[in-house]
Amino acid sequence: MEPALHLDVAEATATVRIANPAKRNAMTTDMWRALPELLERCAADPAVRVLVLTGEGGTFCAGADISSLTDGAESSRDLAIAAEEALAAFPKPTVAAVRGYCVGGGCQLAAACDLRFAAEDAAFGVTPARLGIVYGASSTRRLVDLVGPSTAKYLLFSAELIDAGRALRTGLVDEVWPADALEGRVAEFARVLASRSQLTQAAAKEFAAGPAAADRLAHWAEQARGSGDTAEGVAAFLERREPRFGWNVGACS
Repeated sequence: MEPALHLDVAEATATVRIANPAKRNAMTTDMWRALPELLERCAADPAVRVLVLTGEGGTFCAGADISSLTDGAESSRDLAIAAEEALAAFPKPTVAAVRGYCVGGGCQLAAACDLRFAAEDAAFGVTPARLGIVYGASSTRRLVDLVGPSTAKYLLFSAELIDAGRALRTGLVDEVWPADALEGRVAEFARVLASRSQLTQAAAKEFAAGPAAADRLAHWAEQARGSGDTAEGVAAFLERREPRFGWNVGACS
């Protein structure tokens, strides 16, 4: 199987699978380059309300394909950071479903998702210290925001792997499940997210990323007034039915 990113869309969920099984799903230069464009397509697709990032088979992603660094370590790192930033900026909810190794660039991608659900056999590591690579400033900040300065330094300084239990305790992951239950739990939670208001989710995602400027606050107030989602949510609650929210992030510029 050639290294690639595979996209499937079903039940309002876009599932992106990292596939390079010969190298534990390590990301090649071409795969880093392809991810932002793939995410842009999913963001513009009104049929997509949630994105799940996972790995083919029994592992998530073992990092960057080291052989691709011969193309230029600096350019490969820049492509990885661009892919990470595109994932972090994706306007709809994102969930990383992690089995096996989630290391280096794989951990970088998982950290850029909104939420991380892991199998009990998952192992996490941030490993640039093994290669003498300076980890990106934005990537470091994102890791610190997730796990705090001490755990971030432990991971970055040592390049040691931690298990799913420690990842859960430190905030690197949100839920841990037996390996055979992970896929079902992620699918179930994706359906929950897809049923909720995209207006609420998109605004919350932007606000959680940092202080909002006055023009963005005004923007979201205007979106709320014109969306109809609040009226639908209240009506559904009073009528004891599931809401049918109509606002779509594609309408938000």
